[in-house]
Amino acid sequence: MKAKPARRVLLATVALTVLPFAVSCGDQEHEGAGGSAAAGPPALARSGTHLVITTDNGLLLRPTDGRRVTVDDRADGDWSHDGDTWTLDLSCTDRERERERGEQACPRMPYVKVPGGMSVTVSARNAGVDVAGLVAALDVTTVNGDVTVTRSGKDDAPVRLATRNGSVRATALLAGRLDAATTNGDVILACATAPSGVTAATTNGSVGVTVPHDAPAYLITAGTDNGRATVGVPRSDDRQGPAMTLTTVNGDVDVLRD
Repeated sequence: MKAKPARRVLLATVALTVLPFAVSCGDQEHEGAGGSAAAGPPALARSGTHLVITTDNGLLLRPTDGRRVTVDDRADGDWSHDGDTWTLDLSCTDRERERERGEQACPRMPYVKVPGGMSVTVSARNAGVDVAGLVAALDVTTVNGDVTVTRSGKDDAPVRLATRNGSVRATALLAGRLDAATTNGDVILACATAPSGVTAATTNGSVGVTVPHDAPAYLITAGTDNGRATVGVPRSDDRQGPAMTLTTVNGDVDVLRD
């Protein structure tokens, strides 16, 4: 008769021992699944994480000291993910009630603050994208707006900047490889470090690239149909070394050292 209570204690001990594993497995499965992240911005400060931001408006992209992405609370954000790729879909819903209450409406260019240690892709339209102070591999595109980058990029990572019907302008840019393009607008790039390769192109506008004074010699292709081409950096014939391809149709092409 005394063995039964001992058996109950034993079963209770086993149950308590197994229960934490069930909770842990459930949490792990939730973190690895796709779909909306209702809990809000995830902790993304991990090497290899890729952040994708899509919006039908513009964007201000800034750094944060924290581990989580911070999204402008005046905009709506929907999170989803697939493995190490997290996607933030930004939108501005009808906020007539907020306006009636005197609250600030969703801005044309809401901000997103991003921790370091990841790559960032932005796809916007009908407004500009402004990036400042962000150390990351960058792939930024918009339509009908400018792409402006300041003190951003990463010297061992690719940077791609593109728009249509707008200009691309970058200062103090870091990039391992740099690609920039537009159709109607200028492409003006000032590099803080010397990229291993640069491609910059427009149709109706000028192209200007500035590299550091100690930059290596480049294999350079600089061409324009209606304008002048000025090359003020050392040239190389090495097809395996650093290279630049800079082209426009209606505008000037300039390559300079600071």
